[in-house]
Amino acid sequence: MPRVAVIGHVEWVQFLRVDTFPVPGEIQRAHRESTHAGGGAVVAAAVLAEFGAEVEFYGAVGSDDIGDAAVSELTERGMTVHAARRPGPTREVLTLLDRNGERTILPIGERLQPEGDDALDWDRVAGTDAAYITAGDQGALRRARTAPVLVATPRLRERLEDPGVHIDALVFSATDDVEVAWADRLRSESRLMIATEGAEGGHWWGASEGRWAAVAPPGPVRDSYGCGDAFAAGFTCGLAAGDPVARACELGARWGAEMLTRVGAP
Repeated sequence: MPRVAVIGHVEWVQFLRVDTFPVPGEIQRAHRESTHAGGGAVVAAAVLAEFGAEVEFYGAVGSDDIGDAAVSELTERGMTVHAARRPGPTREVLTLLDRNGERTILPIGERLQPEGDDALDWDRVAGTDAAYITAGDQGALRRARTAPVLVATPRLRERLEDPGVHIDALVFSATDDVEVAWADRLRSESRLMIATEGAEGGHWWGASEGRWAAVAPPGPVRDSYGCGDAFAAGFTCGLAAGDPVARACELGARWGAEMLTRVGAP
């Protein structure tokens, strides 16, 4: 399996199951499913580690006990963790899951992201086979670019208006209007545009063009949280291993389908 750097944000996520999403004025009982480190980068890194990749994780956490818990958990999941510490709390998230496995995400606090000037062992990125980045400043993005293959999410634009760095593949949801708009602005800097379409599979264009089919989940659907990030992890792993784009997309589709059967993937 390849060696992959994952660069991005860390959140502490509490997953709560509800019968239906609340309406204004309603009181509804919720059931706690799990609580653990999450966020797009964490999901991708954990999925990669679970399926055997060697993972270098770069992120930032607060100076609180939650930050300590997040770093410990990620280390226990088998990845090498490079975490900058910020004053103040680690971002928390409430994720509501309905009976059909759909999720609503409620962030609490500011997203913490790694920065290129953080005193982290950035030189290790250049020794990986690929990097996947979900959040970071201009310096962190340049550090990510030292990997031979760079995959990104357009949500980089949440904090980064002008990336100015060539991206090998931009992975985004074709059903998310915000991601589609941000991806369109990054099209000129991306060699490949990878648009996921849920149960319809997805398509890519740019240096080449094609489609992939969706993969049936290997069990009952429990939670859609992290499926897109799991797809990105599988896709990045495929490119890191030297697979053609179609095969990398197929791997991403399999990993995404697997995460549909779990709560708080992975």
